[in-house]
Amino acid sequence: MTVTVERGGRVVRKQHGSAPRPRRPRDSYLPFLLPGVLAFLAVVVVPFLMNTGVSFTDWQGVGTPRWSGLANYRELMDDAEFRASFRHSLFMVVAMAAVPTVLGLVLAAALFDFVGRHFGGRVASLLRACFYLPQVLPIAVAGIVWSWILAPDNGSLNELLKAAGLGSWQQDWLGDPDLALYSVMGVMVWVQLGFPLVVFMAGLQRVDPQLHEAAELDGAGWWRRFWHVTLPQIRPEIYVVLLWCTIAALKVFGAVYVLTKGGPGGATDVPSYFSFTTFFEKTQVGYGAAISTVLTVIILVLALAGLKFQTRAEDAEEGVRT
Repeated sequence: MTVTVERGGRVVRKQHGSAPRPRRPRDSYLPFLLPGVLAFLAVVVVPFLMNTGVSFTDWQGVGTPRWSGLANYRELMDDAEFRASFRHSLFMVVAMAAVPTVLGLVLAAALFDFVGRHFGGRVASLLRACFYLPQVLPIAVAGIVWSWILAPDNGSLNELLKAAGLGSWQQDWLGDPDLALYSVMGVMVWVQLGFPLVVFMAGLQRVDPQLHEAAELDGAGWWRRFWHVTLPQIRPEIYVVLLWCTIAALKVFGAVYVLTKGGPGGATDVPSYFSFTTFFEKTQVGYGAAISTVLTVIILVLALAGLKFQTRAEDAEEGVRT
């Protein structure tokens, strides 16, 4: 409020009750971001740069590293074991991203549309928690339990097949080179399924029920409503799940280490475990660092490409709506 006062023939204007000057938003949140930025630099950026530097050397872990330039990377491109480990990673992407995403969509829709409506939300929540339980279990514990189940002698799966009269189907699930990778894939489907299920159920809760009611009045069945109404509405969740699970598949380590240790004969070796054995067991530190550097770059490029694709898809969808 402005007050005018006359003093000795002069007019003096005074401001009373003026609003304080607003602070810029960055002045308030930058101090809170600083600890996270420093932790990210110390835990992620600096170790990655150090690892990248080591990848250009010939070093056994002791003594002075000897500069070798791009020799490790040239050797890496000709390494058949390295290429085989990446082929196994593609199988892991199927087991940890593609299959859980499809099954998660189906199960989430079943729990949300059928179980939730006919048996109540508590039953649906209980079943959702049961599916999510493998995500909470330490991978070491889950791996040991599954190694007992898949054991060739007195394993639960083989004993069950024997009791069912299917003794000819008994196998050395983790010891047969032709079956080991598929056995690990089955375990990883069980481990990974809970994450997409929880995300998709959360996405289904934000879908407008009026859209389903309008489609039902038009005579659309459940499948058509699910395909034309539900899926487009939860597209952001699908992008997030696929990207997150694909990255998890590329860097999977614990399950392979506990179940098979990359065997038998390298049948289940993946880049992360291949880097681990090269680094610590073979003490080829420079070469192991090159493997992990390449894997990190691939994951980073994939993450950026996935985020860019998601942003373009969302912008295109917003453009259609407007």
